[in-house]
Amino acid sequence: MAEEKIENINIQPNLNNELNTPIWLSVSEAAKIGGVQTKTIRRAIQFNNVKYKIIGNRYSIDLFSLITFLQTKTKLKNKLNQFGLGQYVDKWK
Repeated sequence: MAEEKIENINIQPNLNNELNTPIWLSVSEAAKIGGVQTKTIRRAIQFNNVKYKIIGNRYSIDLFSLITFLQTKTKLKNKLNQFGLGQYVDKWK
């Protein structure tokens, strides 16, 4: 009978708050998550306030950079917390 060798694989969580696979959102999805209008997202793209890429003729916005951008100004932060994703989060770090 052949003996099987099973290796111990050590899987550790990523603790440095970086995603291995970023989440990309469309402009309309980003606006809904942020509780803002699409023109706010397009303005953030125009001034390079969010990380984005262009696929075909569509913008894709990185979720982490979107949340970071929306936390920069009080008005945007309030919209995020009242109308966007923040209404479902108990406490931001």
